[in-house]
Amino acid sequence: MTNENNLYYLDELSDYKVAEDYCDVRGWEVKDADNRTIGKVDDLMVNKKAERVVYLDVEVDEGIIEAGHETYSSPASEGVHEFLNKDGDNHIIIPVGMISLDEKSETVLTNEINHSTFAKTNRFSKGAVINREYEITLMRNYIPSTTVDKPSSLSSNFYDGKEFENTLSRKKI
Repeated sequence: MTNENNLYYLDELSDYKVAEDYCDVRGWEVKDADNRTIGKVDDLMVNKKAERVVYLDVEVDEGIIEAGHETYSSPASEGVHEFLNKDGDNHIIIPVGMISLDEKSETVLTNEINHSTFAKTNRFSKGAVINREYEITLMRNYIPSTTVDKPSSLSSNFYDGKEFENTLSRKKI
């Protein structure tokens, strides 16, 4: 399999593991800005070039999936471009810099993203290859004012933004 973005699921990489001073959040509940459950962290996505986790792969809650169907009921003439999620498309990714952790309750908090935004986010099937176009669309969805352009799929500075700063560290500054 060719992966031009160098993104891999941690579970697929036998030579990679979560460092001792970082939280392994797989299995943790994910909550939005309004403290509503979004789903559970299924895996971590690693950028091999950067040698670090850049996304959480989240299996979304059924409530998000149902809400997503209503969101795109407007005709395309109103400026909304509908996407179709297939059966089994129940995963989304969240940039690691857009979360905070509540270690005591083992909860991932997405203080900047609300339930409605997650419902509008195009989902994918477990284990799907994530391409750069999806990442850019995702960033524009999560941060509408973003100036993310369509960089080369091999752009080395795509993960340099604050959205990808590692928040999994147990070290407090």
